[in-house]
Amino acid sequence: MMYLGFFGMLGLVFGLTAVASNPSPYFAAFGLVLAAVCGCWVLVELGVSFLSLVLLLIYLGGMLVVFAYSASLAAEPYPEAWGSWSVLIYVMFYFLMMILGFLFFNCNVSLEFLFTNYNTEFCVIGYDWGGIGVMFSCGGYFLMFSGWVLLLTLFVVLEVTRGLSRGSLRAV
Repeated sequence: MMYLGFFGMLGLVFGLTAVASNPSPYFAAFGLVLAAVCGCWVLVELGVSFLSLVLLLIYLGGMLVVFAYSASLAAEPYPEAWGSWSVLIYVMFYFLMMILGFLFFNCNVSLEFLFTNYNTEFCVIGYDWGGIGVMFSCGGYFLMFSGWVLLLTLFVVLEVTRGLSRGSLRAV
């Protein structure tokens, strides 16, 4: 199980690097999907399966639609692909910063305790089921506030990508 968790974290790092290093939103969508799936995979490995499923459905169902719509509004005639030198320079820069941060903060901690503490022998209910009721009972105001923030984020992203043109009605 520890190897599966390691591959999930490795895929998460590769997905986040693909999103951050690619200047074209068309090709960064693959990195976004990879980061979402691997992040939820790591949560499943840690024993939080219901929250992982909810996050995956919400993230890929909602935010990826906004991402695709924004990418269609910010259409480039010649987008830079994965084989471009600028993308390779960005990838190398992010991996170098990650290695330097790893060495600077002295991160020589073993992650084995994350994937071996989950006791499935006597466990009937997962770790996350108890928090769902508390989230909906005590966290109702926070959920409403989060919904309004997501709606505001949608309008801000669409306004930023619109620019001076008329959105999808602009001349090509």
